[in-house]
Amino acid sequence: MVNSPVLVLNQNYEPLNISRVRRAVVLVMRGKAETLENDSGMIHTASDAIPMPSVIRLVYLVKRPRPEKKLTRREVFQRDNYTCQYCGAETRELTLDHVIPRHRGGRHIWGNVVSACARCNNRKAGRTPQEAGMRLIRQPIAPRVSGYYVPYEYIQRHNEWQRFLPLWQRGDEV
Repeated sequence: MVNSPVLVLNQNYEPLNISRVRRAVVLVMRGKAETLENDSGMIHTASDAIPMPSVIRLVYLVKRPRPEKKLTRREVFQRDNYTCQYCGAETRELTLDHVIPRHRGGRHIWGNVVSACARCNNRKAGRTPQEAGMRLIRQPIAPRVSGYYVPYEYIQRHNEWQRFLPLWQRGDEV
């Protein structure tokens, strides 16, 4: 029972972590968190019975850096919807292209990498799009990443967590 999962929310109700009941009770008893949802069980101490928390919220805001998506071929292709960013061809046969070529000081970052079909990538070669007479359909940007990811099996087993999770994580239609 003390090893059951508990959803831990930041002060602004953003999911932060999944903890265990034992840790959640300690946070609540020390005044560092408040219980928002209780599980069905009770924890008995020598002098008291405490409802088992299922969702707790910290009383202070935990500042943490926003996570970034890893720059991989697959993530770039997904960001660009498997579309060549020069000619607009939709295909699964894509390559990565550095808008400013790496040998010219271009970096391997989200803002400099796009999906390109092999034909356009060969046509552009080691030049900038302006030098090659080509235009980008969309300027490359880093994709947004939402906060903490809650594994699906927890979401299915704990219906009381649903209202504290973003729509995209619940599996609902947006």
